[in-house]
Amino acid sequence: MKKHHIIALLALTAVAADKRPADWVKPEIDTHKSRWFYFSSACRPFGMVNLSPDTNTKSDWGGGYLYGDDTIRCFSHIHGWQLAGLPVMPVTAKTDLNAYESKFSHDDEIIRAGYHKVVLRTHKVTAELTSTTRVGFHRYRFAGGGKPCVLIDLAAPLMECKMLGRDVRIVDNDSALEGSFVLSPTIRRPKPLTVYFIAQFQCAFRAVGDWKDGKVLVEFADAKKPVLLKVALSYTGLDGARSNLAAELPHWDFDRVVRESADDWNDWLSRIEVEGSTDTQKTKFYTDLWRALLGRRIVSDVDGRYIDNTGSAPIVRQGKLPHHNFDAWWGSHWSLNILWPMAWPEVVEAFCETMINMYHNGGLIPRGPSGGNYTYVMIGDTAAPFFAAAYAAGIRSWDAETAYAGLRKNAFVGGIRDHAGYEHNVPAFGGGMQYYVERGYVPEDIPNTVGFHRDGAAMTLEYAYEDWCVAQLALALGKKEDAEFFLRRSQNYRKLWDPEVGWMHPRTVKGDWIPDFKPIGEGFNTKGFCEANSAIYSFFVPHDVPGLVSLFGGSEKFTARLDESFKKAEPLRFVSKNDKFGEAWVSYDNEPSMAMAHLFNYSGAPWLSQKWIRAVQEKAFGDITPNGGYNGDEDQGQLGSLSALMAIGLFSVDGGASVKPQYEITAPIFDKVSIHLRNGKTFVITTTNNKKQNVYIQSARLNGQPWTSFRFPQATFAQGGTLKLELGPAPNKAWGIEPR
Repeated sequence: MKKHHIIALLALTAVAADKRPADWVKPEIDTHKSRWFYFSSACRPFGMVNLSPDTNTKSDWGGGYLYGDDTIRCFSHIHGWQLAGLPVMPVTAKTDLNAYESKFSHDDEIIRAGYHKVVLRTHKVTAELTSTTRVGFHRYRFAGGGKPCVLIDLAAPLMECKMLGRDVRIVDNDSALEGSFVLSPTIRRPKPLTVYFIAQFQCAFRAVGDWKDGKVLVEFADAKKPVLLKVALSYTGLDGARSNLAAELPHWDFDRVVRESADDWNDWLSRIEVEGSTDTQKTKFYTDLWRALLGRRIVSDVDGRYIDNTGSAPIVRQGKLPHHNFDAWWGSHWSLNILWPMAWPEVVEAFCETMINMYHNGGLIPRGPSGGNYTYVMIGDTAAPFFAAAYAAGIRSWDAETAYAGLRKNAFVGGIRDHAGYEHNVPAFGGGMQYYVERGYVPEDIPNTVGFHRDGAAMTLEYAYEDWCVAQLALALGKKEDAEFFLRRSQNYRKLWDPEVGWMHPRTVKGDWIPDFKPIGEGFNTKGFCEANSAIYSFFVPHDVPGLVSLFGGSEKFTARLDESFKKAEPLRFVSKNDKFGEAWVSYDNEPSMAMAHLFNYSGAPWLSQKWIRAVQEKAFGDITPNGGYNGDEDQGQLGSLSALMAIGLFSVDGGASVKPQYEITAPIFDKVSIHLRNGKTFVITTTNNKKQNVYIQSARLNGQPWTSFRFPQATFAQGGTLKLELGPAPNKAWGIEPR
């Protein structure tokens, strides 16, 4: 190697060594195909403020920031599950204010965790964005002619929301605006929601226009000074917005907030530190963690107050921990439920309190609340695995007895399982709980029902797993009779097994198998299966894989069938084509597939789990360009969490919900993984011979002792320790085999 090449390589190595975990984050990964709540650049962990540029404001799907667009329409402050609001745009007085968008280029754009800088070429303005948890902070530098202005549009529709009303006034000696606006209901969020704000400028402005169209234009005399703007939000009232502003951002030092935001992200991300491997893999890993800690927004004020919108009128309630607005837990048992307890138990505690508070307020534990109310998004009672996993991991600061009462209610007629997706103000029986209780399965042709996801076979399989999760919590709480009842019911998955076709087969109200059955079909999903098909859902028995293996005819047949599915899926990188989940043998761009590669561990072929997990991690999740990496709908950190778990080589097929949870082991992509625990201890995973081709575990040592099982107790992990793995290019078929 030539001398100048060596010097350059040493310089690059030094730069990489100086980077903190937050410096590896690349927010623009897979932003070519976005959702409204997918991308937030100037945002703190779970921040109430989600400040970022919007290139498309007209829809949820394909809305927000899309990398392929060349025009920014505004900078808006809210990108949440069914929440949007407060678009702001710096312009000049000579701009056509009815078309205030601007051309921009990625050439002069900087995007980091907690910071976004972009040049609005149409207006000749350099815009910088950062935030605290509840306050957005803007800095605009005007370089063109005309008066510097900032346009706040309180009437512009965003995502799927129209603005039903607004109220605004000038305060603080003509230097601030305060007011509110009302978000219209959506098909998912059934009630309007009022957002309160204070928009405070560093210097006084002159108001322009009569504001009848909802546009508030403020004009400044001096074009030479940067315009600084702070926007504080609250869902409880103007007092909440004022308190949030005073507590989180009492000064005007923009660069300080940028530094503090980076430090904040680094503190969160550095709880899992990785060494070795490639820069690409580090970039993707820390971006995965960033997404896992980003999207499920805090909606409570700094003092813990939040809005309860479950009743006839909104009520301000008092909480102790951050109250969250979030998309469904659907599938999180294979992602967030495993990842968060490892290093961020306080996050788990906050979400447990959020759901328990909603149970007190509205009578049901939710599976995806928005705007202080239920959305009934997706199917089942996906909070059951979350609570069970939290308790099993020793995270128990929440009221377990109350949570259990809510979960038990959800497991019967009239509970949240009876909601089949977005039913509001109508009887909700599309979830088929009456049939499930009486027959042990949900038919496909339940009459006189509504609901977006009336998929009986998927419901049956998910209910069976959720029953098992409720049973685990019952066991932990000493409720023996309940535990036995729910354990029996968790075997209901067997009611769908059709031995003649060798797949899970949907049934009718009369008890017949539905006709014209095929394991895969066409389109978004096949009949009976939620965003999937039988080829995928036939492997959905997380709580009883040995029982499932026996239905397939034993380990060899199970392994062969599953391996065949992965071989068929590999040409498409293990993802669906254009979201046609019903046509996929394996679909790692959606939740129902997320554990499939790990199942080989339980059928006596752990080397195949090692092989296919590495292949999925590289081909489905390895891209760090704006054109790939999450394959579409990332669902508020769930695919990022799965990718991160694959990268460190730990997983739990049962979602960590067992009374004695275990972690399953596959080959990490890093030389060293250090997971810092809340008790001050660290669990360290190291690898020997970690090369791209060395995906197979040759041997393992746990806390210095030889370890031959593919899994180990979570209790061991929780005490800190070491797991040392020797890797190689060929499978060691003697390692990881457990007696059956």
